[in-house]
Amino acid sequence: MTKDVMIAVRGLQFMEDDSEDNIETVQQGEYYQRNGSHFLLYDEYMEGFREPVKNLLRFKNGELSLTKKGLVNVQMLFSEGKKNLTSYKTPYGAIMIGLDTRRVECREEEHALHLEVDYTLEANYQYVADCHIQIEAREKGKEPFELI
Repeated sequence: MTKDVMIAVRGLQFMEDDSEDNIETVQQGEYYQRNGSHFLLYDEYMEGFREPVKNLLRFKNGELSLTKKGLVNVQMLFSEGKKNLTSYKTPYGAIMIGLDTRRVECREEEHALHLEVDYTLEANYQYVADCHIQIEAREKGKEPFELI
């Protein structure tokens, strides 16, 4: 896969009251592969703010980490079968979040990379939602995204 990619991220949260929250974004980004790790870099713009949040996704051996820097600062680690705690810093204050990861899966193709993560999200030690994230990186100019 080439360096210049389009990255689609879709997050689906299943709340305790049976409601769903769906977030989807498509951004231009960069892809690298080094020492067996896949890296995706992209900027994310938050509504009402001009400064982007820099995002770095790293996948290796069934483990995905997401680092955000800027208005939001966090390092989230999704490791299958493990629960990780981290401080999620926003312009409105910090929140302690827990990520109890059930599944991390990666599928590589010649011109694309597909990642999926299933986890339970906690905020300040309280259950928030069961979550599913799909990430697809595809070389610019190749087939359209196929997020389900």
